[in-house]
Amino acid sequence: MLEIMRNHPILLLSPILLAGCAASDLPRTYVAGTVKVPPVIDGSLDDPAWRDAPWTADFQDIEGDSMPTPRFRTRAKMVWDDEMFYVAAWMEEPDVWGTLQDRDSIIYNDNDFEVFIDPDGDSHDYYELEVNALNTQFDLMLTRPYRCGGTYDIGWDIDGLLTAVDVDGTLNIPDEQDEAWTMEIAIPWASVASHANRAVPPLDGDQWRVNFSRVQWQHILVEGGYARKPGLREDNWVWSQQGAIDMHRPQYWGRVMFVEDPPGVRCYVPAGDEAARTSLRRAHEAVLAYSAANGTLPGSMEDLDGLWDPVHAPGLLDPVFKADADGWVLEVSCQVDGEVSKSWSIGPSCKVIESK
Repeated sequence: MLEIMRNHPILLLSPILLAGCAASDLPRTYVAGTVKVPPVIDGSLDDPAWRDAPWTADFQDIEGDSMPTPRFRTRAKMVWDDEMFYVAAWMEEPDVWGTLQDRDSIIYNDNDFEVFIDPDGDSHDYYELEVNALNTQFDLMLTRPYRCGGTYDIGWDIDGLLTAVDVDGTLNIPDEQDEAWTMEIAIPWASVASHANRAVPPLDGDQWRVNFSRVQWQHILVEGGYARKPGLREDNWVWSQQGAIDMHRPQYWGRVMFVEDPPGVRCYVPAGDEAARTSLRRAHEAVLAYSAANGTLPGSMEDLDGLWDPVHAPGLLDPVFKADADGWVLEVSCQVDGEVSKSWSIGPSCKVIESK
């Protein structure tokens, strides 16, 4: 199978933390404001559109805070209008280099910047974009996470995609030290509408699952150029940590709230389902861990004791695990005045299903 199957796969953290959740367990969040004049996609971040847009928190190791701080700083910004979703990235880098020039090459074999988007947050039908310092693009759509039986469609393209790179230094010249490279990306809303399963462009206050990754290889010099250092795997630095070397865990991606106000005006408001989704995510990881260790499914939630941290929030019921000859499912429900008001479920396909 193609190498694509490898495990690479807020402004700040919300001040409102769920009971029972450590800050490192919660996805990062960001408020993307609208702009009247879009940025010119030339790789330079000097457009007025970016001026008031806040930076994300600095990227961290993909496995989380227990890992070393990335060697080089990375951060991003987001804005939008009726036509496009705009992303800006700034990457500290003393040696800016790239080798791959053919579109839809496996770009993470170079240093790159990557965007992941799951509009409806169900972990199915999500999008991935990778761009290297040569501005070579690789985009694809995925049916579901690989560990849940997912496949990919490299033939799918982001129609109307615009990307550009600017280098504060020199590209592919080892004798000169660089400062950073920057990237601008414009993704047309129309290109992601077919599988978004929700309003596109977003409505005011809508929240989408979004994450960014920076793949960074240690290098050697070869005949005056750059090459990956043999025997070492890549570093993966991300906006919202994944807890594993696997970008294909959409439930861990960041939450981007789209607002119709200008950038920097509105504050992030946690979604009402965050406690339930966190409980479902934790319990699901425990089921997978138990199955991997024992070669069988748990018989009940009691079998998962010690493998996950329950979430305690008003009205949130404990997860329920059900298994029969047809498969298994986890369900988390909320109740109001003694009546179940909404439920979320997940099974081996990793699809999060919301029901009222």
